[in-house]
Amino acid sequence: MAQQVEKMIPVKKLVWALAAAGVLGAAGGALAMRNAKVTPVSDTATAAVPAQAGDAQVAAATTPLANAAAPAGNFTPPPAGMPDFAQIAAAQGPAVVNISVSGTVKTRAARVPQIDPDDPFYEFFRRFGVPGMPGGPNGGGEGGSREIRGQGSGFIVSADGVILTNAHVVQDAQEVVVKLTDRREFRAKVLGSDKSTDVAVLKIEAKNLPTVRLGATRDLRVGEWVLAIGSPFGFENSVSAGVISAKGRSLGPDESRVPFLQTDVAINPGNSGGPLFNARGEVVGINSQIYSASGGYQGLSFAIPVEVANKVRQQIEKGGKVQHAKLGVMVQEVNQGFADSFKLDRPEGALVANVEENGPAAKAGLRSGDVILGFKGQRIVSSGDLPALVDQSLPGDKVDIEVWRNGKRETITATLGDANEKGAKLAKAGGDADGDHAKLGLALRPLQPEERRQLGTRDGLLIQEVGEGSAAARAGVRPGDVLLAVNGTPVQSVEQVRGAVKGAEKSVALLVQRGADKIFVPVRIG
Repeated sequence: MAQQVEKMIPVKKLVWALAAAGVLGAAGGALAMRNAKVTPVSDTATAAVPAQAGDAQVAAATTPLANAAAPAGNFTPPPAGMPDFAQIAAAQGPAVVNISVSGTVKTRAARVPQIDPDDPFYEFFRRFGVPGMPGGPNGGGEGGSREIRGQGSGFIVSADGVILTNAHVVQDAQEVVVKLTDRREFRAKVLGSDKSTDVAVLKIEAKNLPTVRLGATRDLRVGEWVLAIGSPFGFENSVSAGVISAKGRSLGPDESRVPFLQTDVAINPGNSGGPLFNARGEVVGINSQIYSASGGYQGLSFAIPVEVANKVRQQIEKGGKVQHAKLGVMVQEVNQGFADSFKLDRPEGALVANVEENGPAAKAGLRSGDVILGFKGQRIVSSGDLPALVDQSLPGDKVDIEVWRNGKRETITATLGDANEKGAKLAKAGGDADGDHAKLGLALRPLQPEERRQLGTRDGLLIQEVGEGSAAARAGVRPGDVLLAVNGTPVQSVEQVRGAVKGAEKSVALLVQRGADKIFVPVRIG
């Protein structure tokens, strides 16, 4: 039976697919499945495609119900300890808006069939408009354009018309229309957007608008009730509720600047950019992504913390652009193997694999093999904690970094750089670290002078062979890798490797270079 793979898809791609299938119209939902696990909840779609006979269709109908409006006297207050969702929806709902976008994006012309003009089928293809053929769509082989339409959500943070939403909701839009709950519509200006945090700031020309109250995620606890308001699949001002499932979730390298809030609130295409409220009716996040295999809600949704969004908003309103700090390192997760290798009490922190040449970390003295345990006084439990904490700072900030080096803690002070500036190349270094032939199963030789010059390193040993079924092979070490260090100590000879492995009890951490990449590989030997 084929295995089903769950993945993240940009909302726009999902809605385009649904529109093409006739399931959604041009203004369908707002969800995006990106990468392998998380899906932004934005709503961009292509122009509607007429449904064909037999295509799946979705229809909504309303049926009058007898005694639909219950007498006020029959209202039952929520149980003690339960938030009043009805009150939150009534008080904060008017500040939640529906966002419609439209525009065009350039498309590439399809590859032209190689058909001779004398071929009897040439005229057939030309007449029926095969893309790229003379007289057909995008004739002459030039690219054309495609109309996009979509919907999303947002919320008003200032009475004079400032609105927060997701950057992917307004991406590629030439026209943005904001619709209020009182049915008024305004054309909105995109003051700015930040792709790396997926936050955008809009402005409409209006006064005395209802606004949301902003809260904080600092005191938000896992298990607390939260509520979302948005426009899933175009159904405006829909309310759904759930709990906080986790805080500080890292969703991979592309999302590393955002410590996402994970919830089980039902979020679907169209909810993108809408607010997530705590039990006190304060906005604590912007609904942004879902985890899904089908494109719909499956119990996992993710929101951008309000502090991240508000920082982006303040910078855009002040200067029109967003600044992000950088430390200039590439880090890896510290697993039990690495913890054993570096003699840490427990697997925590961010293992420094690469250091940018002449970057802030290099200037401060950070080096490959350091394990970052704290940043600005905050503990680093997972490697994903570090990028989010760096991004909460500003370029030029001086920060204290607690590192584990050579079996003891040290504090290093670094001055953060600007992530928007062109970074230097990551310092080249050696490859995988393996030890004694008996324990690691490696055949090693010193690097030749020319190889050292090409790699830009004085240290390292070339891994010529990896024994089949050996500890190194099981860890993923390959012939051709360059072993640079063992447990953070640079190696230049086979004797050094043997000595390092001989003194290890359970595992060793090998720093290897494979092509242009440098990574640590944990090899269990005990």
